[in-house]
Amino acid sequence: MEEIYAKFVSQKISKTRWRPVPPGSLQTTETFATGSWDNEENYVSLWSIGDFGNLDSDGGFEGDHQLLCDIRHHGDVMDLQFFDQERIVAASSTGCVTVFLHHPNNQTLSVTQQWTAARHHTGPGSPSCSSAPCTGIACSNPEIVTVGEDGRINLFRADHKEAIRTIDNADSSTLHAVTFLRTPEILTVNSIGQLKIWDFRQQGNEPSQILSLTGDRVPLHCVDRHPNQQHVVATGGQDGMLSIWDVRQGTMPVSLLKAHEAEMWEVHFHPSNPDHLFTCSEDGSLWHWDASTDVPEKSSLFYQGGRNSTFLSHSISNQANVHQSLISSWLITDPTKDRIEITSLLPNRTLSVNSLDVLGPCLVCGTDAEAIYVTRQLFS
Repeated sequence: MEEIYAKFVSQKISKTRWRPVPPGSLQTTETFATGSWDNEENYVSLWSIGDFGNLDSDGGFEGDHQLLCDIRHHGDVMDLQFFDQERIVAASSTGCVTVFLHHPNNQTLSVTQQWTAARHHTGPGSPSCSSAPCTGIACSNPEIVTVGEDGRINLFRADHKEAIRTIDNADSSTLHAVTFLRTPEILTVNSIGQLKIWDFRQQGNEPSQILSLTGDRVPLHCVDRHPNQQHVVATGGQDGMLSIWDVRQGTMPVSLLKAHEAEMWEVHFHPSNPDHLFTCSEDGSLWHWDASTDVPEKSSLFYQGGRNSTFLSHSISNQANVHQSLISSWLITDPTKDRIEITSLLPNRTLSVNSLDVLGPCLVCGTDAEAIYVTRQLFS
């Protein structure tokens, strides 16, 4: 892998997201968004990597990502997602959900929509309308789903002023993250180690399925769905473990992988190369997991110098009668073949790595050390 470039930005970065490239486009992404937290003033910012990593006109080396524009954000940015090419949705610790519009002509961001009462605490001991942080967002144009500490699920539609569906008591615990499985179905993870699947076609307030680790109440902080196989889901939580689930089979994870030494804050399958998965943690690490089936034979990516590389085997439940080629490499049945290479991507441990995103050959992550790290040579 080529060098990973750091830029110090004088604010703790809570979220980083690549701007999606237009469908069918052959270009690589050049723009990413960040959100900050735990600063006197927080911002949503857009950055460009441009001719990043090339020689400039003076023969010097350009490794800097340039700030295009930013806008103040009320409260900590708890989650950040691109809704489309121009719009970014931000979740706030104040409970507010804001849609920002990027104006490329004059490089500014403006508020185009806001749901201020998206979340609130109710019940004994709560002030009559105390706001609850909005912890997670999932976007599937034209819909936006939000979850929060209040255990509520809200379904919004762009350009609608009110939520079009609210599941009030979806959870008695904090909902930490949400993802779409397929358009009417979402999956949430909570602070008592449960995955719940919700189907918006059903009118009730009950999940259609609940999965969890038996006897374990370890909070789950993050979830991502396999981009090609919607039944395969990865989660990470307070114990730093990586769990792979097949939501079609039982209520237990298919595999549990020992991972980070502290909370895992985000997990992401590579969107176009999902045998590769990326995680980041409170322990200051950023890991690349390579589950492609030919790992031992190939000259592996990131293997120069073998930096912090280890191999893991994990046992998998039997998946009889499923054609092997249809099984994700994360669900392979033979543990002897099932070797996963793990590589640490940051040169040295730092403060918490709060967020990461991958798209094409590009990776970005943000840290509590007030740094943004970028590489655009993931698979070289």
